[in-house]
Amino acid sequence: MFFKLEGKVTIITGAASGIGEATARLFAQNGAFVVIADIQDEFGVQVVASIGPHKSSYRHCDVRVEKHVQETIAFAIEKYGTLDIMHSNAGIMGSGPHPYTTSKHALVGLVRSAASELGKHGIRVNCVSPSGLATGLVSASGVKNMDKSAIEALATALANLKGIVLKANHVAEAVLFLASDESVYVSGHNLAVDGGVSVVNTAMTMMKR
Repeated sequence: MFFKLEGKVTIITGAASGIGEATARLFAQNGAFVVIADIQDEFGVQVVASIGPHKSSYRHCDVRVEKHVQETIAFAIEKYGTLDIMHSNAGIMGSGPHPYTTSKHALVGLVRSAASELGKHGIRVNCVSPSGLATGLVSASGVKNMDKSAIEALATALANLKGIVLKANHVAEAVLFLASDESVYVSGHNLAVDGGVSVVNTAMTMMKR
């Protein structure tokens, strides 16, 4: 592929399945060393075996537990000598507080700095926002009692881009772009991978005013 992450050390949370797994595989294919951080130990070990232990490793990490996050980052730095990319991908169902410990502690590995000064150190912070995607987490949650095909059908119907069903690899490719030097001057950006859902919703909101 065009994008390269040769030698870059990456931690991806929630990488034992779904979008995280697709991203881990794509990163490894493009030269990165990947730490797969997840609570799904069996799946995580299988992903490492598939990618290859020379390019990946698994670490049990519940992002709701701050100590787990700290230990995962310390593990990556000890094993590979550095930390270049943190992809906070792990999804958490429920209405409770959503932890941002991965980002907070990743900064220690990247540089000791206040968030407002990240740009001074060349650290870019971006976000990828996909629309409805039938990952294991979403399907298992029983969203409105919909199965995988129903979730995909609803997401496709809401989008104005027809003929394509959103898959995990589409999101992974967007993450790869933002992590690579091809987006070297992109920071503070939210990349919507939603087939135009956000555009359609914005247009409809404006029409109702």
